[in-house]
Amino acid sequence: MILPDIAAFVATLPRSGGIAGLDLGDKTIGVALSDLRRMVATPVEVIRREKFTLDATRLLTLLTARGATGIILGLPLNMDGSEGPRVQSTRAFARNLEKLTPLPITFWDERLSTVAAERALLEADTSRKGRKEVIDKVAASYILQGALDRMAYMAARQDDP
Repeated sequence: MILPDIAAFVATLPRSGGIAGLDLGDKTIGVALSDLRRMVATPVEVIRREKFTLDATRLLTLLTARGATGIILGLPLNMDGSEGPRVQSTRAFARNLEKLTPLPITFWDERLSTVAAERALLEADTSRKGRKEVIDKVAASYILQGALDRMAYMAARQDDP
C-alpha cells in the first residue's frame, strides 16, 4: 500500500522493526536499512538494475531476509519542488512494487541526498572508484535517515503533554 505521507506511513507500521530506504536510479537501486528501533540508517547494498521483475525479486528477498516492515522511496523532486520525469518513474516503480508486497510504501524528498553522500565520502577520503561503488547505498541511507529523524520528531511531539 502506498501512503501519501510519513504520518500515514508510521500509523501502519508495527511498534518496532527495520525500515528500508531506497535510492532509485536508472542503473542501480541503493538500499539502506534501519535498526529495529528505527534510529540509525545503514547502507546495505547496491542492486544493479536489469528489469523490474528481477530487480523487485532481489529487493524483496533482501527486505524479507532483513525483516523490513516498510519501504521509503527517495522522491527526486526538482530543486523548485516540482515533479519531473524521474518522479513519475519513481511513482511507477512504487505502484508496480505495491502489487508484489504487503509492506507499506511512502516517499521522502531526496533533493541533495546524493550531494550529501558524495561530500561525506570525499571527507572520508574515499577513492573515486570506491565512491562510485557505494554512492547509491550511502544516498539511500541519507534518504532513510531523514525520514527516521522526522519520525522521531513526530513521536517526541506526540509524547509531549
